Amino acid sequence: MVIQLHPPIPAAPSRIPSTQSVRAILRGVHDPEIPTVSIVDLGLVHNIRVEPDRITVELLPTFVACPALEMIRATVIDALAVFGRPADVSFTFVVPWTTERLTPAGEAGLRAAGIAPPSDPSEVHCPYCESGRVAMDSAFGPTLCRSLFYCRDCRQPFEAFKVI
Repeated sequence: MVIQLHPPIPAAPSRIPSTQSVRAILRGVHDPEIPTVSIVDLGLVHNIRVEPDRITVELLPTFVACPALEMIRATVIDALAVFGRPADVSFTFVVPWTTERLTPAGEAGLRAAGIAPPSDPSEVHCPYCESGRVAMDSAFGPTLCRSLFYCRDCRQPFEAFKVI
């Protein structure tokens, strides 16, 4: 004989998440190379579609050969698991990613990581002391989207995001 102390709780109806709630979750997904910037503030999120049985997200890569693409895709899929639906995450080239897609929070996140936000090389400012007395050491940084600079005032080396 089975005695139930509490009646079974019916399953809650599955609510379809809103595009805004998906975007809010994606604000918590950070670029693996720049952990102070979310993929939303970096401007990678191109399109979000929420359907009753799945969530589809299209992302724009900063560069075609970016080594972090698969890691970003897997992290987005993991983050969207909270909605209890399959997530289809892909990269699209329907429009090119440009640095104009960076939000003000994205630019602040770059500075927090010690990376100057995108600007003409003659207008780069040190992310540490804001000095404009900087020199480019190399147009080629650790990734295709960044250059290496040196601040003549605080003497810090730093990276600057290229204008794309």
